[in-house]
Amino acid sequence: MRKETMKRCLLWVCLFTGLLSCKKDKAEVKSQNGQVKAWETLIDGNSFASYANFEAQWNYNYPWGTDHNGSARMVGSSSNHNQISLSGGVLTIKATRLATSPGNSTANGFTNVAIWYNSGACYAKQQVLINDQFPSYTISGDFAVPTSKGTWPAFWITGVNSWPPESDIMEFKGNNTNWQNTYDGGWENKLTAVSNAGSYHNYKCWYNKASATDVDCHYYIDNVWVAKHTMSNSVNKPMWLIINMQMEGDSGSPGPSGNTFYTGKNIYLGRERAF
Repeated sequence: MRKETMKRCLLWVCLFTGLLSCKKDKAEVKSQNGQVKAWETLIDGNSFASYANFEAQWNYNYPWGTDHNGSARMVGSSSNHNQISLSGGVLTIKATRLATSPGNSTANGFTNVAIWYNSGACYAKQQVLINDQFPSYTISGDFAVPTSKGTWPAFWITGVNSWPPESDIMEFKGNNTNWQNTYDGGWENKLTAVSNAGSYHNYKCWYNKASATDVDCHYYIDNVWVAKHTMSNSVNKPMWLIINMQMEGDSGSPGPSGNTFYTGKNIYLGRERAF
């Protein structure tokens, strides 16, 4: 009886081992057939821990230069941190009013706009590219923003080779209303009043490939879903991730006469990879 019981136990062990082996083989087949997906982090909260970390993952200014659509010129480099600086894992952008204008903006379409501020911007070296291999991205960050007239902080992605596409994860235009916008040739906008916007809040978007051409954009504030937009014709179009503070322009004028500060931390960029 005892020998018979042992034989039965051995039989069950053999059957269980064989079942596990079959499952493992199936998993490997799924991976080879492109059915397995994994999540990978591209930028985590440590990118602002030091200038070495920052400069490994971010570039100073805009991808296209120092000027854009407002009265602030971006100033920053590895040797000049007057306008964009790091301390304790926090990125600080400072906009400074100038005594005299050095001239007009050099950005296409805005050469009639006079520069009256020095400010700061940075953009991630890692581009956002939504396609079959990378069908989903999450981008988020904690920001404390100015809300006075003439201040224009933003956290956004925009096309590398063309405009559109554009998705604004966070944008304040001179008051406490956050604009989350999607542009694909036409604008979709979600406006949300944010209490105590000068204290830290989390702003996030989950991007998901919805079709061969279109991307769904799910916007969140403090981890609460607030809107879904469709960004048409945006698959296979690389995009830059940008943090900046423009001044005046759409946020009104005159802007502040002194220094204005915009801070961010815990920036995250992650994506799903299909194998």
